[in-house]
Amino acid sequence: MIIIYNCYGGTHSSILTSSVHLGILPSDSIPSKQELLNTKYFNKLRYKDMGTLIFHGVDEYGNKVYTIGRGTSRALIPAMRNLTMEMHKLYHVNEGFAYVNTSGTVPLPMTFGGFFSRGLKIDFIGVPLLVMGAQRSYMNMVNLAQKTKQLCLEKPDNCFIIDMNEKGQISTYNC
Repeated sequence: MIIIYNCYGGTHSSILTSSVHLGILPSDSIPSKQELLNTKYFNKLRYKDMGTLIFHGVDEYGNKVYTIGRGTSRALIPAMRNLTMEMHKLYHVNEGFAYVNTSGTVPLPMTFGGFFSRGLKIDFIGVPLLVMGAQRSYMNMVNLAQKTKQLCLEKPDNCFIIDMNEKGQISTYNC
């Protein structure tokens, strides 16, 4: 299975959720400020990095975990999904794909923190807001990573999309 966590910038919620998925960050406690800031790629990617697929590792079940920032594009994930479907149909690719939208885990402080830190380059305002928001919504990220793992075990050869809304409710859709 190939799992692609995605969010607006690709440097906050998708990075943290993929790190939980891979066991880099804990799933039973909220990480400290330093743990968050030391997470590879967290708050380090730039606007020019959007659309770049970043490989993070392989989980305990052999699933390959990636992240991508999609920006304001409403076409990127549907285009990737369509490419996946064509690869399955035309080339008999036997790999399952999961496109996991982590944007629903992002609270307002994290949104503003990302804007100040990445957009305006004002880290002394942005970073504390990012950390506060990440810690506030961290267990939603843990739940999303755990649900993703569960679905990947249940549907290893399928293509599906996972969304979490701002209330923490998870929806799944087949490609």
